[in-house]
Order: sequence, then structure tokens, then C-alpha cells
Amino acid sequence: MTMHLEQLEEQFTKYEVARILGARSLQIAMDAPLLLKIDEKELEEINYNPIEIAKKELLAGVLPITVNRPLPKKKDGKLKKLSKEEVEEIKKKEAEKVEEVKEKKEKVEETSDKKVGEHEEVEEKEISSDGEIMELSNPEDEAEETSETSSEEGV
Repeated sequence: MTMHLEQLEEQFTKYEVARILGARSLQIAMDAPLLLKIDEKELEEINYNPIEIAKKELLAGVLPITVNRPLPKKKDGKLKKLSKEEVEEIKKKEAEKVEEVKEKKEKVEETSDKKVGEHEEVEEKEISSDGEIMELSNPEDEAEETSETSSEEGV
């Protein structure tokens, strides 16, 4: 049966085949009438599997499912041939745009580096509910406290 599916993939893509089989097997699972006459013996062999039934229907060509492939839109204007000078002008404009983008990117990076540097210098402080300013603890502070307490315990 896989050989027949390969023949279908000449007409449809593998994604279209999967979509068709999925849609039809869902219909069959929801008690849609079968489009092929399949005897009880065959149905028992495939264990009433809706996907297998959909495959048989697809291979028999009885499915009323179509595939709509949108085509690219047509343009009314005619294409004109550009001269070498026009091509060079377009390339220069594109190069200028690239340079502008690079300059803007560098400016943004510089300003963000300055802002990050400013934030590092400022000590982090928090105002408690009493209005008292408290410094936030850093992991280094905790390491110093534990080393002081361990040296006192050893004495």
C-alpha cells in the first residue's frame, strides 16, 4: 500500500496527503458513510481503523476532497531593463542604508552600555514599610558573615 501512496505523492505533497487522510479519517470516526464498499472481513483485518479506511478511499480516488493551491499574484506593470548606472545607484543606496543601520546599532549599544555602567555604580537600597532605608544583601556579604562566625566558633 505504501507504493500507491508514493504514486499519490507525485500528484500531492506529503503534507496534502496527510491533511486529506486526517480530514477523511475524522469524518469516518464520526460515523460518516463510507464511500467504498468494504466487506466485513476487510474491515476486521484493518481493525475498523479510520485512517486505513481513508487510505483505501484515497487510493481508489473516490474522495470528494480538493486541494486549493494559491498561485502568485500577477503584476500588470511591465518589467524594464535597468542600465548599469541605475543598478550602481541602487547598490549605493542599499549600502548607505546598511551603514545607517550599523551606526544606529552602535549608538544603541553605546547608550545601553552607559546605562548599564550607571546602574552598577548605584548601591541597591530598599525602603521598608517604616520608611527606613535598608541595603539589600549581596552574596559576598553573606560569605563574609559566615566566615566571621566560623572563625569565632573555632576560638
